[in-house]
Amino acid sequence: MPQPIIVASQVQKSFRTGILEVHALRGIDLNVNQGEMVAIMGPSGCGKTTMLNCLSGLDEFDSGQVLIEGVDIQKMGDRKRTAYRAERMGFVFQSFNLLPVITAVENVELPLLVSGVKPRVARQKALEALAQVDLSDRANHRPAELSAGQRQRVTIARALINNPAIVWADEPTGNLDSETAADVLALLRGLNQELEQTLVIVTHNREVGELCDRIVRMRDGLIL
Repeated sequence: MPQPIIVASQVQKSFRTGILEVHALRGIDLNVNQGEMVAIMGPSGCGKTTMLNCLSGLDEFDSGQVLIEGVDIQKMGDRKRTAYRAERMGFVFQSFNLLPVITAVENVELPLLVSGVKPRVARQKALEALAQVDLSDRANHRPAELSAGQRQRVTIARALINNPAIVWADEPTGNLDSETAADVLALLRGLNQELEQTLVIVTHNREVGELCDRIVRMRDGLIL
């Protein structure tokens, strides 16, 4: 039987703006099995992105517990948590977050170089990752020379470069037209099935949810 790779228990998170306190997460319980592709859906402001950031260790939370591969991320120091994310997680965002002055292959290899991987090894892995997303012929193009769909494929290749256990995606099709979005979704689903990686996707897109194994619906900081 598949084992949970993400276990969240009673996770709470609040923000304070002046005298107003906003309860973004009100006690989240969630298990995600290894190899599962899960969509997090709900209206704007319901806490979807906050939950993704807290589960992935990008943000601190007020109370509760998050175990990733059995590791309590809240008990890690900042440096260890950052290293763990770099080694075991990949991230895909709506805004692509690519450096505009370097090529696609240089963007993809960057996480490896930062981790101390030798340049020759990093370049080979980056080229292999671009091949996985059918962009070998665009390796030496800068982001401005790529379409939106191609830029998102570069982002996905970068997210896969370390063969992560979990890929977190926040509105990965938000900046794409419907046809390009469908291509990117098919790519993510194919990689999920081929590599058996766990994907957690925040989305407003019903078609994204329908492609996933499971939809987790949120409202007002709670999982429904």
